[in-house]
Amino acid sequence: MTARRSARMDPLTLEVVELIGSVVSRYYQEYEEAASRHGLTGAQARVLSLLTLEPLPMRQIAQRLKCEPSNITGIVDRLEGRGLVERQPSPGDRRVKVAAPTDEGIRVAHGLRDSLDFAREPLAGLSREERTAFRDLLRRMLGVD
Repeated sequence: MTARRSARMDPLTLEVVELIGSVVSRYYQEYEEAASRHGLTGAQARVLSLLTLEPLPMRQIAQRLKCEPSNITGIVDRLEGRGLVERQPSPGDRRVKVAAPTDEGIRVAHGLRDSLDFAREPLAGLSREERTAFRDLLRRMLGVD
């Protein structure tokens, strides 16, 4: 058995993997519940949250969320119908439409983000050094600089 395979099978590694799975599951559960309290599906909330970072064309939204562009069109249609998102000409290419949050969409997205306490509260119990080390380990695991 290779050293890499044995590291994947050791009890500590297996426990860490299970804990990561539990964290992800609890985060998504809380995210879906928070979205529902704001009258959104989880997918709508993810699109709206992404758009608060920058307006994007449908294709880029789909790429970032790893789903089909046709699904994004339907989600944006529903968000637009609620006055949370609007389609605008792209500043770089007026032939392309981007989805951008309205002021109400930004307010809802911030309310959604503020209601996600699952990770924020336990992280607040860690020292700044512990949070920094945890962040650095997560970045290393994800291959992010």
